Amino acid sequence: MKKKEKKVNIIPLGGLGEIGKNMMAIECDEDIIVVDAGMMFPEDEMLGVDFVIPDFRYLEKKVKNIRGIIITHGHEDHIGALPYVLRKIPVPVYGTRLTLGLIKNKLAELEPAIPAELNCIKPRTSIQLGVFKVEFFRVSHSIPDGVGLGIYTPLGLIIHTGDFKIDQTPINGEATDFHKIAEMCKDGALALLSDSTNVEKEGYTLSEKEIGEIFKQIFRTAPGRIIVTTFASNVNRIQQIIDASVIYNRKVCLMGMSMEKVVNMAQELGYLSIPSKTLISVDELKDVPLKRTVIITTGSQGEPMSALSRMSMHTHKHIKISKGDTVIISARTIPGNEVSISRTINNLFKLGAEVAYENVSEVHVSGHASQEELKWMFNMVHPKYFIPIHGEYRHLVHHGKLAQKLGLAVKNIFIMENGMKLGITKEKAMLDEKVEAGQILIDGKGIGDIGSVVLRDRQHLAQDGMVIVVVTIDQQSAKLIASPEIISRGFVYVREADELMNEAKIKVKNFLEELVQEGTTNWPAIKSGIKSTLSKYLFDMTERRPMILPVIVEV
Repeated sequence: MKKKEKKVNIIPLGGLGEIGKNMMAIECDEDIIVVDAGMMFPEDEMLGVDFVIPDFRYLEKKVKNIRGIIITHGHEDHIGALPYVLRKIPVPVYGTRLTLGLIKNKLAELEPAIPAELNCIKPRTSIQLGVFKVEFFRVSHSIPDGVGLGIYTPLGLIIHTGDFKIDQTPINGEATDFHKIAEMCKDGALALLSDSTNVEKEGYTLSEKEIGEIFKQIFRTAPGRIIVTTFASNVNRIQQIIDASVIYNRKVCLMGMSMEKVVNMAQELGYLSIPSKTLISVDELKDVPLKRTVIITTGSQGEPMSALSRMSMHTHKHIKISKGDTVIISARTIPGNEVSISRTINNLFKLGAEVAYENVSEVHVSGHASQEELKWMFNMVHPKYFIPIHGEYRHLVHHGKLAQKLGLAVKNIFIMENGMKLGITKEKAMLDEKVEAGQILIDGKGIGDIGSVVLRDRQHLAQDGMVIVVVTIDQQSAKLIASPEIISRGFVYVREADELMNEAKIKVKNFLEELVQEGTTNWPAIKSGIKSTLSKYLFDMTERRPMILPVIVEV
């Protein structure tokens, strides 16, 4: 009997063609490992949706084959979906100390509690998961304790970079481990899966240390209170804000539940160093002069209910923005959040604050590699096959072209989308059949119950509003007992459109009287007819198409 040919499948379930919700499955024989389980912010048309996670039904069907989920670092776009994934796929999770600390915080937020087997790993160690041996190497990023993966398969080594940059002067000494990468790849690698987020940027990404100097300059000249917003998980950035505050004798107040949780956890684990008596509570702020205070808060993406957004709207319970305040937005704008961030910045200026943000001041540096660093990574790994990951489609295409310039044949470069399956054998690599992939929308406690039909209804309501028609009909004769009632929301204000609504009532009444004469008592047909009659009339009069909901009351 002919021996079955070994094959490694690489299956992205999220993070390709988009920024966020990163998730990658790698399978060989009967074993599967999963790398990351992230979320992303909803797009503008996803009205009411809180966030989006990958559709992982493919993994649910193969849960017995999954040997573990490996998390490269603790950012939300890599851990945000984990609580939802673990409910359906209760498998071991592997990550570094800080990453697991952030995961524990996240799991504790949900009820009921989710039991999870969390395994702490360290750079330059390895674990065996089925046929896969996974070795970890440190990478620089905008959060400590990030790792890349060397995945040894029966067909060769796959390098998964995670999110990385090559920072020669990292503030915590955690430089990308060139030596380990070079050692693993001394004979090349089967495949490289490399971060593409910053591929459009030439040169090198600035070191995180540059931000520390800029903070010191701003803190030295700021006349009053300083408010800094950044991602709660950006522990390195928070450390630099603390350091600048200590130098210029300012007390620090944390605002936002996630900010407080992360700072407390990072302190306990030794990732943040905060001198005693530096932190003060919100209640203690009133006892310290404004020019001696720094507030570190959430809201860097203009989230409507975040502390900074409420400050900008003058609705925050404790902080009222005034002339002399300096606000620093130390974060990159995630695509889709531009409008909300611009609104927040404009409101802060209106209240008299000075605002430093990415477009006008270098108060943020990226945690992702630019072109020259991507070349370094490619040349160190020297892969047979190249798969750009973590980026919008154009980023993946540009990264593929970069690999071409470095000498890799086009046939060995695979620009993939979520759900595609790349099968690699000893002789070749080729795209196979697609698997189920897409997105699951999280809305409050609802998981995946918001689909395209619900979103379309929400968009319809947002654009044209709603008209409810209430008709009371005799059950036996199907005759109208009272004149139809019409209620409008988001379409027209009824009191100011009496003539329109009165005529609409007449149209409905005439339609129903015609049906009675015909002897029709088919309620679904009556509802459909009311919608059709009213829709045509309202469009003729207003050129708008509100959602029409007929309600029939039988007496």
